[in-house]
Amino acid sequence: MESYDFLLIIAIILLSTKLLGLISERIHMPQVVGALLAGILLGPSVLNAVSETDFLLKTSEIGVIMLMFLAGLDTDLSELKKTGVASFVIALIGVIVPLIGGTICYELFFHDTTDALDFLKALFTGVVLTATSVSITVETLREMGKLKGRVGIAILGAAVIDDILGIIILTVISGFADSTVVPLMVFARIGLFFVFIAVVALVFYHAFQRMDVIWAHHRRLAILSIAFCFILAYISERYFGIADITGAYFAGLILCNIMDLREYVVKKINMMNYMFFSPIFFASIGIKTVLDGMNAEILLFSFALLVIAVLSKVVGCGLGARACGFDGHEALSIGVGMVSRGEVALIVAQKGAAVGLVDAHMFPAIVLVVIVTTLITPILLKVVMNSKAEKPVNAAAN
Repeated sequence: MESYDFLLIIAIILLSTKLLGLISERIHMPQVVGALLAGILLGPSVLNAVSETDFLLKTSEIGVIMLMFLAGLDTDLSELKKTGVASFVIALIGVIVPLIGGTICYELFFHDTTDALDFLKALFTGVVLTATSVSITVETLREMGKLKGRVGIAILGAAVIDDILGIIILTVISGFADSTVVPLMVFARIGLFFVFIAVVALVFYHAFQRMDVIWAHHRRLAILSIAFCFILAYISERYFGIADITGAYFAGLILCNIMDLREYVVKKINMMNYMFFSPIFFASIGIKTVLDGMNAEILLFSFALLVIAVLSKVVGCGLGARACGFDGHEALSIGVGMVSRGEVALIVAQKGAAVGLVDAHMFPAIVLVVIVTTLITPILLKVVMNSKAEKPVNAAAN
């Protein structure tokens, strides 16, 4: 007899993530924190009411693809022109330092000479820490009236480049997860992928521009855009061996400068993702998080990873800012603004788990990093930025 339990599971997930999301919002935290907690409560660690199923896996995969598509659509490429080299240097050092810190942290706690993937797992821990989610930072800066200031523009520009660098590193390391893979072929595939993306961008950017003029604000535009996202996600995974979220992200980047289309598509997709796919994705991360096996070593590792997560962004991005002419206070503000990992770290962790580079014992530590960095970033940013007046934007480094 066919089971309809999945309908009840959907209802439970949607209601619980919404309820705890609203509670999170009431205490001025993003709803993603509540959604994560809902998954942990529903999962095997607490109530054991919901377990991971093939349906949840596939639905959450759709959710993560759409989140990355939205991330690409929300990318403002014009911000990069305002800070230029400074944003690139800040992002580059802000990726390298967490990558090294996370790798060393994993090796100190879990080094295993019998595991062929040991170093790749350690490296992937660093990849998770390279992620930056500046949505909380953006909202905090907006409330403070400093989003368009020197520090705000530097953070936005660096965040865009940070995402692109993170996607590239994720792609490279994931490619080495298969022991039969030839390293040269990994880089060859990546090179061919970017050539493919360049050709697709050239053709479909103009095609969508034309469609935006003919079919402005028609539902068919949103449908075509989502189809475009899924096709690129499929081709990335199927023909290049590159994570589907990479294709989805670049699909968003290709369309992000078609302003009317972007605003319309984002509005339509946000509604669908917010109501269904996104809650299931975030809850599924919580459901994956097994706290029963938490021992002293895992707790200590979680704390160490959290400290490295915070300090590596503050130091890495801060050093990059200082190297580009920002003063000490501005550099500290930029570093703090890049601390929050948010949903980006969860997305990266899930892709790592899919290729066997993130073990189950890692999820509690990653969830802790996401929740704590999300909670402390707006608080630290307000404290740091309110301690000194910011210089005008026209003094920004280039």
